[in-house]
Amino acid sequence: MFDFLPVSEVLIKYLPGIRYNLGTKAANVPIWTVGGGLRVSLNSTFKLDLDGKLVLSNDLDGLVVWSSNTSNLGIEKANLLNNGNLVLVDSKNRVVWESYNSPTSTLVPGQSLHFPQNLRAPSAKSTVSYYSFVIRESGELALVWEHNVTYWRSHSSSSAAVKEARFDNDGVLGLYDDANKMVWSTSSKDFRDPSVRLRHLRIDQDGNLRMYSWDSFVQTWRVGWQAVENQCTVFGACGLYSVCGFNSSGPVCDCLFSDSNEWATGAPATDFGNSGCKKMIDLSNCKMRTSMLVMKQTVLYGLYPPHDVDLMLGQEACRAYCSNDTTCIAATSKNDGSGLCTVKRTSFISGYQTPSVPSTSYLKACFVPQAVSARGANPHDAGLIYLSPGKPGAERGSSRKFIGTIVIIILGTLLIILVLQMFAFWFLHKRRQMKAGKRIPFGKDEQMNPHYSALIRLSFEEIQELTSNFKNQLGPSVFKGQLSNRSLVIAKVINNPVVSEKEFRVAVASLGRTHHRNLVSLTGFCFEAKHKIILFEYVPNGSLDNFLFNVDHDKSNTDWQHRLDIAIGIARGIAYLHSECQQCIVHGDLKLENVLLDEKLVPKLTNFGLFKLKEGAATSESSPERDIYMLGEILLQIVLCKRNVAVGQQVFEQLNKEKELYEIEDARGVERVVRIALWCMQSQPFLRPSIGEVVKVLEGTLSVDSPSSALIFRRQSTMEEEAVEKIEIEA
Repeated sequence: MFDFLPVSEVLIKYLPGIRYNLGTKAANVPIWTVGGGLRVSLNSTFKLDLDGKLVLSNDLDGLVVWSSNTSNLGIEKANLLNNGNLVLVDSKNRVVWESYNSPTSTLVPGQSLHFPQNLRAPSAKSTVSYYSFVIRESGELALVWEHNVTYWRSHSSSSAAVKEARFDNDGVLGLYDDANKMVWSTSSKDFRDPSVRLRHLRIDQDGNLRMYSWDSFVQTWRVGWQAVENQCTVFGACGLYSVCGFNSSGPVCDCLFSDSNEWATGAPATDFGNSGCKKMIDLSNCKMRTSMLVMKQTVLYGLYPPHDVDLMLGQEACRAYCSNDTTCIAATSKNDGSGLCTVKRTSFISGYQTPSVPSTSYLKACFVPQAVSARGANPHDAGLIYLSPGKPGAERGSSRKFIGTIVIIILGTLLIILVLQMFAFWFLHKRRQMKAGKRIPFGKDEQMNPHYSALIRLSFEEIQELTSNFKNQLGPSVFKGQLSNRSLVIAKVINNPVVSEKEFRVAVASLGRTHHRNLVSLTGFCFEAKHKIILFEYVPNGSLDNFLFNVDHDKSNTDWQHRLDIAIGIARGIAYLHSECQQCIVHGDLKLENVLLDEKLVPKLTNFGLFKLKEGAATSESSPERDIYMLGEILLQIVLCKRNVAVGQQVFEQLNKEKELYEIEDARGVERVVRIALWCMQSQPFLRPSIGEVVKVLEGTLSVDSPSSALIFRRQSTMEEEAVEKIEIEA
């Protein structure tokens, strides 16, 4: 039956879709959801319009959030069949549209999957990550994280062209070729059991694909088969900076550093929440020597490949190579005789640990008492800290006495060092006093403690030196510089700040904890009486406005697919700031000039979160809704390759000229981007979509209608007043 299933009692949100009608709430799982899982409010409606399309409308204002796009196709009625298929038929009772051809996360018996269709489930750890079950053109089934990491495949041995994947009534999932011959199959453990009347195949939010059978005796769903038997081999099963291992109850999650646990130690691998573990200490800010954490029977992998380098080295040589390489974060050495050493240069680390894994992994860490006490040290191996394999979170209590001894030794050593330093202190006292007169005190609140931030603090004189006295200016208040390690940086001067030192440092520390491939990384700051400066990483290809509007630019790089990828990257960066940080971070100044492109044309947002530090920055719309509005404006600029839309011109007329100029083939995709841009630029903030919905529309997993009537958009800026422009759009 079709129903609105409650998914949040606190927010009063519902999931519209087709579900089983088995009496109990827990048993009535959905087999198809509108729009792949759209949430709506109370009193929302799902109906068949007079023009023949199914529409889902929000309760507040009747806003259409999804439609079947079947207008003017002669639709007479909608039927929900006994097999769970929702169909739209014409006057001759022919099926024009059916939900079976738009699967979401579930297949029921008799339903097929054709290339390039897929089943999709949002990751339990992120609002913008997802797992997919896909049928590939090569003729195999696969489970994929995001779009490029495959962690399970069917391995069909047939050379015939595969036509479809079909889930049958008897509990068999099979691949069939053009001759309808089964070339690969797998089955539920209750295969052909006559007592089983109901089955379904579903990809769950933990990334595993499972067959479920209804047990009518105990009134519950039972798992009859799952693709990945070892949940730890699901990519990113426990999230960032964590390891998936085993104890007596099965697979569990644990943090690589014990003081970074956000969930209870030993949490089940299928129940770890969305917070995961905290980021490890940044090695560039390590004031003591680094050590190598040794994890036997462990494989580490990065979440954003390709950041791995494979070398042919023995185990000890692999460890030494990573220890001496300043860019190496971790390494995994295979103990299977292959001599393979995988060096990882990304801090996005997670792992898999079990006694059956023939690998030893090394993780570089700052040698501090917390790291030593977390797992225990081997006094015979200088610079090595051993982590117990196979029992994460299960044996820490047994080592408390040993940990206490280690702590006493370390504290005693530190005390001796402090006494010796006192004798030399007075030599430097006067010079430090002179420098202190020029700087505002650092303060003692832990928001800027090195354990909580990887940022460096520089004096204004040091900023002058690394920028060659602000010689290379890239833009207003923006200068290029070079650190002592030859890393290129951008110095952003904050003019007329209106915040205290503590507020400044708290804000900068919050921004320093952001890490995303579509955000420019913060590297440091300067806070003095007359100078407030932020340091960002340098991005080589300049800003997006130069990329779009420079007449001398290579137009081969501005084709539609490049621009669409840039738009998706910008939206994902905003989604991370709004939804995945500990606190929502508002960009506040989203425009083309604040989107930079790296050497691979990957967009990176800059100047995010700084609006609170500037004079006169507080506005009535300094909020996520303001970011959504500005994102819509950027999307139109990307589509039309124009900075401004002239008064009286129509967007779709300009769009037709754009199509002729650049020979855009994906006309429907372009129109989809324009539609979501217009919704983002609604003058009323409550009419604008969420950033998660924007990402899904840009990715092509969520459809969107055009605004239904003429709209007036108001261009506003927190820095200057602009004239009101009216853009008339015909529905």
